[in-house]
Order: sequence, then structure tokens, then C-alpha cells
Amino acid sequence: MLTTGFTIFLAGALLLAKLPRRTMLRALKHDLLLDLAVTLLVLLIHWGTFSGVMAATVAGLLTSLATSGLKRLIGYADGQNYYPGRIRLDV
Repeated sequence: MLTTGFTIFLAGALLLAKLPRRTMLRALKHDLLLDLAVTLLVLLIHWGTFSGVMAATVAGLLTSLATSGLKRLIGYADGQNYYPGRIRLDV
């Protein structure tokens, strides 16, 4: 279950990393909404078995940790304004 949850999380993280930087920073502004959407989506996809629901829960928790960490580490964008985190990106 943990391995499957980590694999599901890794797929979502790679999709977030492939987004253009401005789009990624705008998505990180709404980190709670992003966490809820990803968690609900993976729960709906993997509904039906206990191991599927637990893997989706692990993926949701890891997504929540990652988006919160990324928002603090690299910051977020609100419209045309960039609010840097600890590491400043050239946007």
C-alpha cells in the first residue's frame, strides 16, 4: 500500500514539475484546493478495495506535504506578483 501510494504521488509530482513555472507557482497559491482535488481524484479512481483506498490516502498525504513544502521552499504567484520562498526562482 505504501509503495503504491508513493507511486501515485510520484506521478502527480511529475505532472506538477512538467507544468510551466508560472502555472506551477499559480497552482501553489491554492495549495489546499490542490490537495483536496488530488486526494478526491485518486480516491475516486482507486475506490473499491481497501488497498486502493489506503494507497490513495497515502498519495493524498504525500501530496499535501509536498505542496506545503514547495510553497514554503519556492513560493507562489498571485496574478503577476511572485512571493518568493526560501529559494527564489527566476520567473
